[in-house]
Parts: sequence; structure tokens; C-alpha cells
Amino acid sequence: MAHLRRSPLLPTLLAITMTLTACTAGGQGARHGDAAPGSVRHPDGTPWSGDGETVTRDDPRSTFGVDVDTASYGYARRLIMDGRLPERTAVRPEEFVNSFRQDYAEPGGDGFAVHADGARFPDTHEVSGDVRLMRVGLQTRSEDEQSRPDAALTFVVDVSGSMGEPGRLDLVQDALHTLVDQLRRTDSIAIVEFSGEARVVREMTPVSDADELHDAIDSLRTRDSTNLEAGLVLGYRVARDGFRAGRTNRVIVLSDGLANVGRTDAEPILRRVRDEAEKQIALLGVGVGSEYGDELMEQLADRGDGFAVYVSDRAQARKVFVRQLPATLSVRALDAKVQVSFEPASVRSYRLIGYDNRALDDEDFRDDSVDGGEVGPGHSVTALYAVRLADGAPPSARIARVQVRWTDPTRRDAAETYESVTVADVSGDFREASPRLRTCYSAAYFAEALQDGPYGREVRLDDLATIAQRAADATDDPEVRDLATVIHEAERLR
Repeated sequence: MAHLRRSPLLPTLLAITMTLTACTAGGQGARHGDAAPGSVRHPDGTPWSGDGETVTRDDPRSTFGVDVDTASYGYARRLIMDGRLPERTAVRPEEFVNSFRQDYAEPGGDGFAVHADGARFPDTHEVSGDVRLMRVGLQTRSEDEQSRPDAALTFVVDVSGSMGEPGRLDLVQDALHTLVDQLRRTDSIAIVEFSGEARVVREMTPVSDADELHDAIDSLRTRDSTNLEAGLVLGYRVARDGFRAGRTNRVIVLSDGLANVGRTDAEPILRRVRDEAEKQIALLGVGVGSEYGDELMEQLADRGDGFAVYVSDRAQARKVFVRQLPATLSVRALDAKVQVSFEPASVRSYRLIGYDNRALDDEDFRDDSVDGGEVGPGHSVTALYAVRLADGAPPSARIARVQVRWTDPTRRDAAETYESVTVADVSGDFREASPRLRTCYSAAYFAEALQDGPYGREVRLDDLATIAQRAADATDDPEVRDLATVIHEAERLR
């Protein structure tokens, strides 16, 4: 059977499904709490710029699970280009930052290379005191596609009435057709559909039987309501029945996330997903649609040892998936966590930008029973900190030690690596910083401006767009150039 006009939407979705991450929420330590910006001052008399800084002498460690979700930026971009600003609660700065390429050097083996750098804030950034931007970057090693293990993938497809809108089910079907054509003959696919009820469209089938899989994809038709719980329950049963040790076993939900039948609040569904994820079946959420249940999809992916992406059209989706192309589906690191230990003698206070629902208790860093993130080959993770330096800290003084801990996917033993950061590392002029660091800054503070909190008011969108445009000129990166366009459009909508 011929299947013409295959979309390039997900030619690398198979690769994406192994670069899943998840984290467990927890505490982040003592913070300056509910005071209004400027109402409390540091010992040197400079005012606090907001309510998120952590006093180093009270809590010198910042601990979180790694995360490579990008759905928040993808959905915000879609809304802004459609003429609407996103809800503040749907904006997650770390997902804006991790939507852009970093070009970190790769490690020689499994696990991570750790990169740490920074700069002074640009002159256009209104901040009091000596505050610096610090970037923490993690990178795994790429791998050849041919050496990856076979994959057993269960697609759980939303066919509710809302998926009939152009750019939803039609986009999903084109993506699945393309994926079948890209997979190896020894890989396997199962397809489950759900609306008011869930139904197995195709049990686990080798890709060598591609015609049967294409026919199953063509048979998908929109129906009525959205029982996401039923779809996941059945999807995990099919995945469990088709589970093969040593393979990549994944459930991939393609939906607008607008559940309205069955249990529609997150916790009951999340408990089921958590139980199944512990059986080595991770979840990837692929969101579609102009109205999108971002919070539910993001929570499901996080608790399911997975991550969430959002796609709005073929061109935008191609950028998302090509950027994350790791070339293989094998896992480089399990339960990856980061702990940044700041030096009280050099740092008065610090603030992690984003990662609010990825925070871990400091003692969880070396507790290997606590979930971190699963990261695949060729993948990068970036976190930004705003660091307020102590008076008189010399250039050689260490400001932080960045530690990463993960479990080796083959040996199942824990490993760590670290990098130190000095005052000199964050003392360069912003204009001379790497264009990738400047892109991170633009993306992060764009998110904070959309959240309309105190830190977002330290910047102007026009300035962020200019910084992004100059970074795009330096890298010739069309995604960064698009970021500048999106920021300009957001400024017009405010």
C-alpha cells in the first residue's frame, strides 16, 4: 500500500524516546520567603531583587534531577505566534533554555561531561549588587544508530473529538507513518487508541510487517470524549505484554492532553504511571493542538520516567526533533542528579532559574533509591543560576562545585563527576560571552518575563530579542533567530 506525502515530523522520534528524563519533587532548602522585592536588604545594604534567592550560609547546596522537557517553550511559541500569551503557570524557564542547542564537548565514555561558565549580566539588565550569571551544562556521548538495542514502542493515540482539529490527529498519523518507514525491521510497534474508551488497534508487531502497521495508522478516526486514563491503562498492558528484556520499551502518548472522561485529575493516573515506569517502561508525551493540557502531560511524563515535547506544525516539529537527534536509542545515564555546592565565603546568595518541580532534598543526591533523570546519547542539559557574590571575592576564589551523579545503565553502579567554578569564570563581559550562553540568558529571562514575576521585571523584551538576534547572527542558528521573532511578537501582545 502506498503512503504518499510522509511528514518529516518524527523521523527521529525513535531516537527521542530513549532520551527520557524524570525527577521527583522535593525540598530545595531555606529561601528568602514572602517579602516584597526590595523590602529586605543584604548585609552590604543592597536590596533583594525578589523572593527566590537562597542565602548561602543557610543552605549552600542546590540539588535537582536533570530534565530535558521542552513542551513549555513549544506551546508558548505556538500561542504567541497565534496572537495569545501563555498562562504564567504554563511557563517553565528550564524548558525554554533546554529548547536550544548548546554545542558542549562530549565525554569520552558513558555518563556526562560537565561544563560550567558564566558572565556578568548585560548592561540592559536592571539588578542591584554584584550578581553574575552562571551556567551548568551536562553532555552525554553520541552513538552510532546501528549499535542501539531494538525498540518495542507502544503508541497511545488520542482520537477524541478535539483531535479532529487540523494539526492534531492528521499530524500524528503522518508522524507515525514516517516513523514506521524509519525504523529497523527488528523493531516493534503497538498502537492503542482512546476516546471515551480505549481499544487495541494493533498488538506488538515487527516493523518488518510495515503494511499492517500503516493500515492500522490509516484506520485512526476521531470519535467522542477523552478518557486518557483508559488509554494509558490499556497502553501499559500492551507494552507489558510486549516487553522484551534488553530492548527499549516505551509508551508514547500523542494527545492534546484535554482529558474529560474517567479520572481527569493527575494524581490517580500518575500513581498508575509511576508503578509501570518502575517496571522499566518509560513514558514520552507528545503534545499537539492549539488548546493543550500542558500541566497534565508534563506531570505524566515526569512521573513516568519520561519527558514531554510539544509540536504545532511540521516545520516547527522538525526543528524540535532534529535538534535532539542522538542517533541511537541506548541510555547513557540513569537517575541523573545535580548538586551545586556554593561557597559562603564567595557567594552571598544564589537562585536556580526554573527547575521548580525538579528540586530534590540535598540528602537525596546520593540516595540511589530516589529517582533522577534518564538521559540518552548526545543529549545536553542546562541549568542557569543567578549568583550574588560576596564583597572582595578574588578572581581565583571558588564559588561553586558542580557534582553530577548517575547510575551506569550496564553495570548498574553509581558514578560521579564534578567541575569547579571560580569568580574568574563568571567575570567576563556579557557581550564577549559565547553566543550559546547569551541564547540561554535570552530564553530564561524571556520565560521569567512571561511569568511576570519580580525577576522578569529586571529585563525588557526588546533587549532580550536583540540579544537573541545577535546570538543567532553569531551561530547562524535558525532556531535562535526564531526565538528573537517570538520575543518581539510577545512584546507586541503585552
